[in-house]
Amino acid sequence: MLPKYKRVIIKLSGEALAGDAGFGIDPATIQNICLSIKEAKNLGVEIAIVVGGGNIWRGRNGEGMDRATADYMGMLATVINALALQDALENMGVDVRVQTAIEMKEVAEPYIRRRAIRHLEKGRIVIFASGTGNPYFSTDTTAALRAAEIDAEVILSAKKVDAVYDSDPNINPDAKKFTKLSYIDVLNKGLKVMDSTAISLCMDNSIRISVFGLHDPNNIVKVLCGENIGTIVEED
Repeated sequence: MLPKYKRVIIKLSGEALAGDAGFGIDPATIQNICLSIKEAKNLGVEIAIVVGGGNIWRGRNGEGMDRATADYMGMLATVINALALQDALENMGVDVRVQTAIEMKEVAEPYIRRRAIRHLEKGRIVIFASGTGNPYFSTDTTAALRAAEIDAEVILSAKKVDAVYDSDPNINPDAKKFTKLSYIDVLNKGLKVMDSTAISLCMDNSIRISVFGLHDPNNIVKVLCGENIGTIVEED
């Protein structure tokens, strides 16, 4: 199989790492995801990963808490997930670097754009953790920002749901599935692809978004090789 893209960002939701438990880190789930990521890397694709922290903590869970404090706690949750991914990939013989937007030199490198690009050029996988380093910004926005900074061609948004729908398919069995959308469609319809800041960033920088489900971890490789899975968001 020949990959369609040369350099990509894989956006993994924190919930995807929890497996059926819905909370925490499921080692078997991470193992399966990392096997697929390794297969994708073996195709010659340069891979960076942005991981969420919703399996451990979401800023919006901090009801009554200072919003900035709750968001910083969420950023720390993404670092835990990033280290788990790094460990699983390294156990498979994959060269990985974790870079954090909040400096914590004992466990990871600080985020430096040029260093991240150099790692990718050398065939290493780079995992971006702790979001943008700023409260009030989601890891969706982080994925869009890092994709623009490192000149990624596409964001592979791996979720628990297999595509973008007009309503929650887990609640509404008649939910309409979209196979292709424009950025403006997503914003106007208020669709839950990424938050509006992330969508606007992708629109301004012409970064394609591919949304697909992780129920089959091999979907990562399938999408990289151009199979029509899930939903594509791009310019008209």
